[in-house]
Amino acid sequence: MAEVQHAASQPRPGATLITMVASYVAVARRDAVIKKSVVMLTIAAVWMLCACKVSRPGSVESGVMKEVKKNITVGGKDDQNPVPDNQASVNEGKEHFGHHCQICHGLDGQNTGVPFAGQMSPPVADLKSADIQAYTDGQLHWILINGINPSGMPAWKGILEDDEMWKVVRYIRHLPEKGSLGVPAVFKEEEEEHKQMESAGSPEHHHPATTNPKSRH
Repeated sequence: MAEVQHAASQPRPGATLITMVASYVAVARRDAVIKKSVVMLTIAAVWMLCACKVSRPGSVESGVMKEVKKNITVGGKDDQNPVPDNQASVNEGKEHFGHHCQICHGLDGQNTGVPFAGQMSPPVADLKSADIQAYTDGQLHWILINGINPSGMPAWKGILEDDEMWKVVRYIRHLPEKGSLGVPAVFKEEEEEHKQMESAGSPEHHHPATTNPKSRH
């Protein structure tokens, strides 16, 4: 019985590793030498949680992963945006964003009209959210260059010029109100086609013609 009580009082392996990772994240902000150790511990923590059959990470685990990604995994934190912060840069960044990013993030960067945005795992990021805006310009630029694995965010290095990516960052800093730019054309066309198909398939209601009875004299 004593052994059972002792075992029950022991912390779960997953919880212990999560606590260790959280501690290492705090230290990593002051000492970049342990970056590799933090990443390895995070991987071990996730593996342990899966082994314990934890179906969904809690707030502590999600918070730790967010801190690891923002402060350790994503580089370029101190890189400065060489593009001037003016309307011309924002407009050009908006144009590049519309060509390459709207299919996942919508025209407004907030997933407006993107039917699969909330169904992906992880969901498509709302670029106007506090979490995304907390990244530095250099980190957003780094994400554009390298992408984010294992999410659906692709790497744009070799497709967009460096100057163009910095201008996309400027646009992300000045996103419009959600929904103000409407739905991307590709999804708008599909939506209209779907409505037309529904209309064509719905039965029409025919009202019989009424005839006036002949008046009898």
